[in-house]
Amino acid sequence: MTVIIVLGLWGLNFLPTIEIAGHTLRKIDILSEVRKSASSVKDLPVVEIPDLDELLDSTQLTQNDSLNIPDSLRSVIQDSIIQVGPKQVLADDKWISKDTNADGITHIVDYSDSSSRGMALFYESLNRTHDSAGYARIAFFGDSFIEGDILTSDLRSYLQTEYGGSGVGYVSITSETNGFRPTVVHSFGGWDSFSVTDEKGFKNKHQGVDGRYFRASKNAYIELRGQKRYGSHLDSCAISTIFFKNSDTIDIAAKVNKQEQLSFSIEPSDDLQSVEVRGSIGRVRWSVKPDSTSLFYGVAMDGDSGVILDNFSLRGSSGYSLNSIPPKNISDFNKLRPYNLIVLQYGLNIVSPGVFDYNYYRVRMKQVISYLKEQFPQAGILLLGVGDRDHKNENGVYTTMPEIKYFIQIQRQIAKENNIAFWNMFEAMGGEDSMRDFVKAQPAKANLDYTHINFRGGRVIAKKLFESLKLGKSGHDKGEIYVGE
Repeated sequence: MTVIIVLGLWGLNFLPTIEIAGHTLRKIDILSEVRKSASSVKDLPVVEIPDLDELLDSTQLTQNDSLNIPDSLRSVIQDSIIQVGPKQVLADDKWISKDTNADGITHIVDYSDSSSRGMALFYESLNRTHDSAGYARIAFFGDSFIEGDILTSDLRSYLQTEYGGSGVGYVSITSETNGFRPTVVHSFGGWDSFSVTDEKGFKNKHQGVDGRYFRASKNAYIELRGQKRYGSHLDSCAISTIFFKNSDTIDIAAKVNKQEQLSFSIEPSDDLQSVEVRGSIGRVRWSVKPDSTSLFYGVAMDGDSGVILDNFSLRGSSGYSLNSIPPKNISDFNKLRPYNLIVLQYGLNIVSPGVFDYNYYRVRMKQVISYLKEQFPQAGILLLGVGDRDHKNENGVYTTMPEIKYFIQIQRQIAKENNIAFWNMFEAMGGEDSMRDFVKAQPAKANLDYTHINFRGGRVIAKKLFESLKLGKSGHDKGEIYVGE
C-alpha cells in the first residue's frame, strides 16, 4: 500500500498546468520543500566587472543611474584604481564559502594598502582600551536591517564584555524606533524633527552625521534611561553628552538620576558644541527652552573607557546620503567623537528582482567611501556584504534571490578598489537559503518578508561578527593580515 501511495503522489508531479476561472494554479511538486532553487546556471546572466575607469566612461552608467560625477571625483577615482581587468561573474561561480575557516569563522578580508584604512586602526584602538580613558569607537551606518539596534545591540554587548565600556552610545533626539528599541528607554517631547528622507522642510546644510537635525519648541526635552532587560552594560554609564549648534546664547539643563538640576549657559559658536555630565548615570534628562535658531542632534550615554558603538540606521537608505552631509558638520562631530572604525551595512534597498548588473553602485560607493576617508582620517572602514534575501521561485519555495550573489561580488570589488575591509555576511549567515532557515527557526530569527532579521537573528550574526573581529585582531597582533584567496 505504501508503495502505491508514493507512486500516486509522484505521479501528481506530471499533471499539466491547471487553470480555474482564469487563474493558473501552482504546479504540484512534492519535493519542493527540499529542492534547491530550480534556476539553472544557463538561465542566469553573465555580468562583466570592468575596470573602474572603463566604467566611468561607459554609457551604461547613465542608463542605469543618473549619477553626475564631477571632474574632481573622476580624478580621485582614477588615481586609486586597482587594475583587475574585465572579469565575468556568474552567480553560481565557486566564490561562496571561501572565507570561512575550519572553525566556522568567516574571515574579515583586509584589502587595505599602506594607508591602513582597513582594520588595523581599529584593532590598535582595542589594544588601548586597557589604558586609562582608552576608547575604541565604532560608527555603524546602515539601513532598516539594523533598525532599533538590531545586531548592533548584541555586538556592542560582546565587545564591551571583552574590552570594557558601558552605555548605549549615541541616540538621536527623537526616534521612530524608541517604542521597540530594547537597549534604552527613550522618551522625548517638544521637538521639530527633520530628516534627509523628508520630502519637505529639510535643509541639507544643517544635516547631522545620522542624517537628522532637530529644533526645540515648547517644553523640549529628551530623557534616556538605562535598562537590564536586553544586553549587558546598559543599566548605567559614566558620561552623558548632548550635541548641538547655537548662533545665540542658549540655556541647557540636565537632571541625572532625578537629582538636583544642573544648568548650563552656552555662548554661541560657528562649530558643533557639546555639554556633558558625569557620574554613575542610570537616567538623564536634558531640557532646553524654545529656540528657533539652535540645532540639536543627539545625546550619548558612554563609559569612561572601552568600546563605544553608535547605531546610525536610516530606514530606506542606500548609503548614498552619507556623501551629502556637509564637510564641516562631519569634521566638527569627528573632533568631538572620533571614531576608530566605520562600518557600512547597506544593500537591501539596492538589490532588485531581475537586476544583475550593479556596476553603477561601485561608482556611487567610491564617492561615498572617498568622502568618509577624508572626513574620518583616523578610522578604518569595514564594508559588510548584504545578508541573504529570499524570494518565492516558480515552485513556490523560498530560495536565495540570484541577484544577491551578483551584488555581493560587486561589494567585494568595492572593498578591493577602495582598499578597505570586507566581511561576507551572506556567508556568515550560512549562505544559500540561510534566510529561509532563519525564518523557519523555532523561535524565528527573521521576519516573514524573508529580508529582515529580528533581534534573535541579530544576536546570531553579531556573535559571528564578534568572532571574526577577534580572529582578525589576533592575526593583527601577530603581524598577520587575511587578504582572501
